[in-house]
Amino acid sequence: MKFSDIIDPATDAMRSAGLFATDFNTPAVRLGVTGLSRAGKTVFITSLVRNLIGDGRLPFFAAHADGRIHRVYLEPQPDDAIPRFAYEDHLALLSAPEPHWPDGTRRISQLRLTFEYTPKGFIRRTLQPALGFSRLHLDIVDYPGEWLIDLALLEQSYAQWSQQALADAAQPQRTAHARDLQAFITALDPRGPLDEAVAQQGARLFRAYLAAARAAEPQLSTLGPGRFLMPGDLDGSPLLTFFPLPPLSATPPRGSLALAMMRRYDSYVSHVVKPFFRDHFSRLDRQIVLLDALSALNHGPSALNELSAAMTNVLTAFRPGVNTWLSSIFRRRVDRIVFAATKADHLHQSSHAALEALVGVLTDKAQRRAAFAGASVKPLALAAVRATREGEVKSGREMVPCIIGTPEAGESVAGVQFDGKTETALFPGDLPADAKVLLDTMATKVAGAEDVRTVRFRPPRLERETAGGLKPAPPHIRLDRALEFLIGDKLV
Repeated sequence: MKFSDIIDPATDAMRSAGLFATDFNTPAVRLGVTGLSRAGKTVFITSLVRNLIGDGRLPFFAAHADGRIHRVYLEPQPDDAIPRFAYEDHLALLSAPEPHWPDGTRRISQLRLTFEYTPKGFIRRTLQPALGFSRLHLDIVDYPGEWLIDLALLEQSYAQWSQQALADAAQPQRTAHARDLQAFITALDPRGPLDEAVAQQGARLFRAYLAAARAAEPQLSTLGPGRFLMPGDLDGSPLLTFFPLPPLSATPPRGSLALAMMRRYDSYVSHVVKPFFRDHFSRLDRQIVLLDALSALNHGPSALNELSAAMTNVLTAFRPGVNTWLSSIFRRRVDRIVFAATKADHLHQSSHAALEALVGVLTDKAQRRAAFAGASVKPLALAAVRATREGEVKSGREMVPCIIGTPEAGESVAGVQFDGKTETALFPGDLPADAKVLLDTMATKVAGAEDVRTVRFRPPRLERETAGGLKPAPPHIRLDRALEFLIGDKLV
């Protein structure tokens, strides 16, 4: 199945033409914020909005630094059928006297920001409205990382998906979680008649395996289908009553278990994955893909390889390319993509360039695909909310660079467990400047050896208030650089 087959060309053209007409007076940029589970999507959007509305420090966001942005404010979102991103609730958690990280994304949501700005070009300034400024809408679309995983199913048959799912279950770090499922599948005759009780049991075991693997690899697991872990209103539906089976040498007979599993998989793709791609994903103009590369680094080469493969698979669902006025009418494309490693504040700034280089290596194949299609791509290391500050500690006769923050309760380093209240200085380790050397070293080092140590930190306290009684915008690392690449050209 090709992505071009998912949306009828005439329907796609009509939708794009409608969006073009709507955006004619006030242009709108649709920004997708994507990433695997726990990559920091919710925190990223909350901090981005607060820094823009609250006049945060954004020196590398040119329109802001030049003083050409008069005002940024929230407006009602354009899609009434999509839940609104709970910005105020998430901000309240981050700015509370005892701040907490907000919960991760569990459903699709949207938010609209409107910029009032002075164009930079002479012609635009001459033709700008009588109000004295131009306007731009930024529509931010957020959705669960599990849904991102599902996009790869659009180009996989049931047989291909089953083969990959069983291969994933056979990986050393997952065999213990998959033992019951594998024993159940081994005892089955896929060509035998469908027994609904057997189908239900297989689906339960498959879901239990996915949940156990996710609990063991909360930052990294790319296993799906995503709705098995986050079913929502599909809980108990036959759409979620399938599981992988070994390949068959011939087409399964009518009424067989294998044929039923094949049909239910196809139904899942048709009724769950396709509508998401058609109604939301295919409408995006710009994209930021967040990666928790540090957690993958801590889990070793297999986790890094899995993350790299996941990013390559994700890009196959994008429609990268150059957006012209004609493509805006007939077939919208994603023309700018940021691949961003989050939690850069967990490393000293001396390792940020190396983290960025690591992102470049992990997403190299995805970047080359996007660039070949004409899209602009940028790897970046950022922290949407900076939870640490930098310092130095004395080790012998040397001063060692470190990060200072308050680790979450239960986090531990070298046998020392933190209580969630005590600030501490940690040396997180160094990343080699050459990311390929790092990957080669990891592939050959002794299991359990670690060069970089990361812990989860509590959010910083935002104790000062603005003149209007509002908490200040959260501190960040390179959020402004991401904004400049993603929408800076639209404010010129």
